Amino acid sequence: MPKVEMYEHIHFVVVEEKPKTRVWSCRNNTSGIELGQVKWYGAWRQYCYFPTFNPPQFTVYNVSCFEDIIDFIRQVSMGHKRG
Repeated sequence: MPKVEMYEHIHFVVVEEKPKTRVWSCRNNTSGIELGQVKWYGAWRQYCYFPTFNPPQFTVYNVSCFEDIIDFIRQVSMGHKRG
């Protein structure tokens, strides 16, 4: 099950297989710390990013990180629509 999608500073790992969708953990490439999850949000009927809240740690994102998260959600969403 551990399918991994790599980007420059972050990567995504499947952490849960549901009947119709997957849950992906977004992790820092250097530390491996989970920054958030990409999972299906039924109210909006689409994949969304859910930041992880781990006090006292906080996360910092730059434009490149947000672009990578957006790219990943688009890829996952296209795959979901194809079935």
